[in-house]
Amino acid sequence: MNPLENVSHSLRNLTVAGRNKPGAIGMIEKWTDAEGRSLHGLLEEAAGDIVLKLDSKGFIVLASANAADLGFDPSELLLMPHICELAGPEHVQSLDEFSARILGGQAGGSSLEFPVGLCRETDDCPSADRRAFGGQLRWYRLTLRPLHDESGAIRGAIGLMRSVQHLRALESELHTRATTDPLTGLANRHAFASTLARSIDCPGHARDGKPAMLAVFAIDRMRAIFMQYGQDTLDEFLWGFARFLETMVRPGDSLGQLDAERFGVILPETSLREAQEWAEDLLRTFGALALPSSARMPHVAASAGLARVEHSVDRTLRQAELGLVIARAAGGMQVGRALDHRHSPMRSSEPVTMIADHTFGVAASGR
Repeated sequence: MNPLENVSHSLRNLTVAGRNKPGAIGMIEKWTDAEGRSLHGLLEEAAGDIVLKLDSKGFIVLASANAADLGFDPSELLLMPHICELAGPEHVQSLDEFSARILGGQAGGSSLEFPVGLCRETDDCPSADRRAFGGQLRWYRLTLRPLHDESGAIRGAIGLMRSVQHLRALESELHTRATTDPLTGLANRHAFASTLARSIDCPGHARDGKPAMLAVFAIDRMRAIFMQYGQDTLDEFLWGFARFLETMVRPGDSLGQLDAERFGVILPETSLREAQEWAEDLLRTFGALALPSSARMPHVAASAGLARVEHSVDRTLRQAELGLVIARAAGGMQVGRALDHRHSPMRSSEPVTMIADHTFGVAASGR
């Protein structure tokens, strides 16, 4: 139980005890307005909550001094904002609907999490037709309780806003760790596979007869580099290759790291020929940039495998990775492709051989 709840619980007990004792008046009933304000200050400092009072239309009529954390100083405003003006642009409507539901006496959840916009651009408030200014996003949880008059009608609401920014930051950090590679910062295999699955499921991933293509890249001779120079040097090469790939991907492409040595790129609306030419240019550029600066450093090159994005994630990855294996087997610094025999005119009984283009390109084909 937090400090605010502890004090509130104690006050309720004191009030009930005072009322139950014949001839006695509860302690809280004897407090002056000044003492009540002091108690409010203690609650505010102990819990860090921002206390708000709304009228029946959702306008803030009273706010604790720490409302300045929300981007406005209650002591400097002649007209207080509407509650929905506190939310970031994408959450204005949800906060407006939430406060309207509470003020309308409708059952439902009495708390809502939303980002408060501090120093952001001007945006409209749906219910109040007012504008708010603000900027950086900070997440809060707002809890509202309706206030009733003597006839039972709702005349407003009392609310507490508590920062949940640390929880959001923790969630973001956990999500980042779960979906990115710790060395390169690229999307890991799980996140990349999810993007690939969306490309397969999306009916519009192939337009004008151009399907999506998958390219898988890897630095050649990685084991030899590791054996000769160690893991630290290999990590530097992998990190550098990741940064290079980031500069080479086109707008709309998706880049990720599949494992400790392989990288994947999804090329939407790209024909096989276009993917082949793009991958070949990438390998040539990398080979030229990775020339050794001294005789002691290795000459680093890379290879690639291509596959059409279709059928399933596992099959697409397997076909592209098989193309990479074929390219490496042919000497490296090449683009390989494993043909899908289900679409091939040759019979399954015919032997399969590798055909290599000694400039660029390798494919598995039938004789």
